[in-house]
Amino acid sequence: MKFSNKKELTSLSFFSGCLGLDLGLENAGIHQLLACDYDKHCRNTIKLNRPDIQVIDDINLYEADDIRKLIGFTKKQRPTLIVGGPPCQAFSTAGNRLSFKDPRGNVFLKYIELINDLQPDFAVIENVRGLLSAPLLHRPHEQRGKGFPPLTNEEKPGGALYYVISLLEKYGYSVSFNLYNSANYGVPQIRERVILIACRDGNKLPYIQPTHSNQPEFNLKPWEIFKNAVKGLKEKDMNGVQFSENRLKYYRLLTSGQYWKHLPLELQKEAMGKSFNSGGGKTGFFRRLDWNKPSPTLVTHPAMPATDLAHPEKDRPLSVQEYKRIQQFPDSWELSGKIIDQYKQIGNAVPVGLGEAVGKTIVNRINKSDWNDKDFLNFPYSRYKKTDDKNWISQFLENEEKENQFKLDF
Repeated sequence: MKFSNKKELTSLSFFSGCLGLDLGLENAGIHQLLACDYDKHCRNTIKLNRPDIQVIDDINLYEADDIRKLIGFTKKQRPTLIVGGPPCQAFSTAGNRLSFKDPRGNVFLKYIELINDLQPDFAVIENVRGLLSAPLLHRPHEQRGKGFPPLTNEEKPGGALYYVISLLEKYGYSVSFNLYNSANYGVPQIRERVILIACRDGNKLPYIQPTHSNQPEFNLKPWEIFKNAVKGLKEKDMNGVQFSENRLKYYRLLTSGQYWKHLPLELQKEAMGKSFNSGGGKTGFFRRLDWNKPSPTLVTHPAMPATDLAHPEKDRPLSVQEYKRIQQFPDSWELSGKIIDQYKQIGNAVPVGLGEAVGKTIVNRINKSDWNDKDFLNFPYSRYKKTDDKNWISQFLENEEKENQFKLDF
């Protein structure tokens, strides 16, 4: 099959946020025609920076013909790429895990429907790690175990992703995916996201080629560090939220790369209060970034107690300007809304470098220059194992077979 739009590679973006993924695709040579986001601040940010792009709001209000009309396409024309990160809250391990019963899960299915109707050469789905284990239907934990019927296939871990894969394959797409650490793509941040790429020609794409690593045996560039990312920024230009004086009392005793466990024991107990005796490492409490390491994953607010993102030396959280650098947005990128709205937009974005790596993978396929991933057979794409499509699907089907056998034996 020949790919369409070889002269101009085009993309349609849904759940666009403030365009981190799209800026990366743009860097790879893919021209964006449309953006869609429910959040008014995101839409305003897009209009401020890319006034030539068609911008729409609620994905549920648009059908394929509406989209074609907006971008000036006939029914015979197809975009090169449709890309989107459907809301992750329905799949997040921190949420209620309602999955496709959640209205946000339903927009996920609306997105898949538009892929089928618009028939792009490629489609990309970006999401949190929780997608790998999210059920299609969530059964409350208090309704499981002794005295309750076994979980159905729809209620099993991974059911949502398997359903999405099945739909895409039904619509004629091959699917490859993995959990990728952004730091392996030149991003000064350890941020792991599931990236699924569907291809209409039936041939799976290779995994996204890494350019950086913290393991020298792969002969790649070392991970980018925070110090280099924020180089040249001036303190007088920083905008952001502040810590309370009560919290600054402890921060003033910490240096680059330290957190609450580096305080004297009595101050640890004082600073942490009731959380001191709770489980887990609690590494996000009273955390200063390390000058010489990538940033931890940016969140939507840098001064929340369990996910603090404090400057390595200054007695303040990271600024909006530092957020932009870590996510690789241009310094000139304008953000709509109040400071907290700006943090949220950048914190939710896909790093530009990861978006560019996705774009290059697609462009390489179009140009018939796929890289050979055999040399990276054991490459740690993330901190977790068996998150690639081959291992993940094999494990899912194996678990399903075991459950079916159990039912027969019973």
